[in-house]
Amino acid sequence: MTKEKAVVSLHKIVQAVVETVRECGSTGAPAGILYAVLMSYGATLEQFETMMRLLVEAKKLRKDGQLYFAV
Repeated sequence: MTKEKAVVSLHKIVQAVVETVRECGSTGAPAGILYAVLMSYGATLEQFETMMRLLVEAKKLRKDGQLYFAV
């Protein structure tokens, strides 16, 4: 996979995560379920935690306990 394709794929994954969390609405999206889905596609726990931390830092998501909410 080229670097450009990897960047496009990562962008699509991030968009899908944010949209999924948004669809969960006020109940929030459980971190464990989000990780389980991404793990089934080969993501490691470290990759998941890094992505979610960056999304929170970018103010795309908010974390409360083990739940994520769209901002």
